[in-house]
Formats: sequence, C-alpha cells, structure tokens
Amino acid sequence: MKVLKGIILVLASVLILWMVVAAFISGDCVYEKSISINAPTETVWHQTNTLKAMDQWSPWNDLDPGMKKDWSGTTGQIGEKVCWDSQKEAAGKGCQEIKKIDAAGKRIDTDIQFLTPYKSEAHTYVKIIPEGSGSKVTWGFISKIPYPFTVMKMFTNMEGAIGKDYQKGLSRLKELSEKP
Repeated sequence: MKVLKGIILVLASVLILWMVVAAFISGDCVYEKSISINAPTETVWHQTNTLKAMDQWSPWNDLDPGMKKDWSGTTGQIGEKVCWDSQKEAAGKGCQEIKKIDAAGKRIDTDIQFLTPYKSEAHTYVKIIPEGSGSKVTWGFISKIPYPFTVMKMFTNMEGAIGKDYQKGLSRLKELSEKP
C-alpha cells in the first residue's frame, strides 16, 4: 500500500509540475520559410493565388498521389475550398479554405483544418514581394497549441518537423515560376 501511495504521489507531483510549466509557455506556434525566385511578382502570384495553383507545387501530394480531393467554391475567390481524404495516415484528412486574397499586396491567407491523424487548425499564408528583378516568396503558418500541451513546444523543432516540406514546396514553386 505504501508503494502505491508513493507512485500516486510521484504521478501527482509530475502532473502538477507539468501544469505549472505549461502555464508559462505560450501556445502560439508560428513558422515561415522564404525563397528568392527569378521571376516577376505577377508571374509568381499566378502560381499562388488559388488553391488549385498551390496544389501544383504542394509537397504533401507526394504523401499519397492518389488521395481523394473535393473542390468547392469559385477558384481564386474567398471560399474556394479543397478537402482531402487519404488512406495513408501521413496524408490524413482535412480541408483548406481561402479566407483572404490581397491581389495588390500579393498575399493569400487560408485556414486549414486537419481531421486526421489528429485534429488541429492552422492559418496559412503566402506573400510575394519584389526583390530586385525577381520576387521573394514567404510561406508561413500560425497555429495555437492548447493548454496544457504547450509544454510540447519545448520538445518540438519546427524546422525539423516541417522545414523540409516547406523547402520542397517553395523549390517546386520556384521551378514552376521560372519556366520560360
């Protein structure tokens, strides 16, 4: 009985410590990656201003080239939406929808809802700015980790988790945009 009480006391102490530490860690999760592209901003914009255009350079299509996709809304307009469903856990299931388009400022904002392999939401964006005779593209996302799971930020390397995917996508965007 003493051993059981000891185990319960240790587990309760760990739980309390976890909750206290989590209270001091922000749940905000922000990541972005940029690339320089030797093409005018208008050319790059045409590769990023719709979900169908972004699907052409998405690194996540590699996870399951045969995943089911359902498109709705008007292409390139607020409300354009794609929902995907894959039997492969890595690709999962979810939806992405355009929430804001700033054609003059060359920025598109979307919301993503992941349903599997775990539920989460993120706000994503692609912005393009002139850079010399070319363009600089920044692709990013903002998400919120709920309390008390904020402690997981201490053990998560965002560059390691999604950096390769973002680099692959941006490299594909560069290749598509620089084609003559």
